[in-house]
Amino acid sequence: MKNKAYIVFGFLALAWGMTFLFNKSASTLITPTQIAAVRVFMGFLPVFAAALIGRKLKWRHLRFTHHFIVMSVLAGSLYYFSFAKGIQLLPSSLAGMLSGAIPMISFITAAAFLRDEPVNRRSLLGLGVGFIGVAMIARPWDASVSASDLAGVGCIGLGSLCVGLSFVYARRFLSPLGISPLALCTYQLGIAALTLLVTTDFDGASAIFDNGWIALGLFFGLGLFGTGFAYLCYYFVVENLGAVKAASVTYIPPIIAVLTGSLILGESVQLLDLIALVAILTGVVVMQSGRTPPMQRCLANLPSQQS
Repeated sequence: MKNKAYIVFGFLALAWGMTFLFNKSASTLITPTQIAAVRVFMGFLPVFAAALIGRKLKWRHLRFTHHFIVMSVLAGSLYYFSFAKGIQLLPSSLAGMLSGAIPMISFITAAAFLRDEPVNRRSLLGLGVGFIGVAMIARPWDASVSASDLAGVGCIGLGSLCVGLSFVYARRFLSPLGISPLALCTYQLGIAALTLLVTTDFDGASAIFDNGWIALGLFFGLGLFGTGFAYLCYYFVVENLGAVKAASVTYIPPIIAVLTGSLILGESVQLLDLIALVAILTGVVVMQSGRTPPMQRCLANLPSQQS
């Protein structure tokens, strides 16, 4: 079973890494809100099917709907829209690099609102190194950096903050309920899909079918596999390899985003950007090593922690 888990681990890293390519390509034809709506809806389908088959959905869960609504915003609609908008404004390679900072934002929010998140020298050192990498990408001191680029960095930052806040909310209000992570994913994605489908203006969305490959990338690469099956794969890896090893899969997608952005989309990647990526990933590794095993397991088991 472990051999299968490592294969799934590799597929998961590839699926998450390719989402930046599919998202960027789709942004040339449709709006970020439309991208988020399609992604969440397509991602919801396999998760819902798996939850039904596994009999994880219970009528008694309805009384916690208000919690699921909050999670649907933080870890669903607002999170995916923010990333779609950020990827539209930035090269996909840079957006992928910045996404590597999600664990750092999650650590900050957890340290601010939860008592069981240790703050030690190793964690602070990792944060410092990681944020140096983020600053090297954003370069707010550089007059040549456009307002659009800074807005893109801000959107990725907002999406990352949503993930961090969703962790805090789930830790406080959902973890004590003992609801299956698969059920939580189903509820939050389902409500987010419904919200986006109702509120999104789909005028002009048919333009996505002007390019069959981009349409396939959006519906299947970004939505069905990059979101829906990715959730299922992640929990399979957690169950068979453990939470700590499963969490290490988040180190790989930024690298894949750089490779696909430069090799497929022809984006220019500077040496300084690569150094920044190394700094971010190094900072995350150092920071994660300062966390206690119970906190690492908790982070891995929450549905809001996926990239």
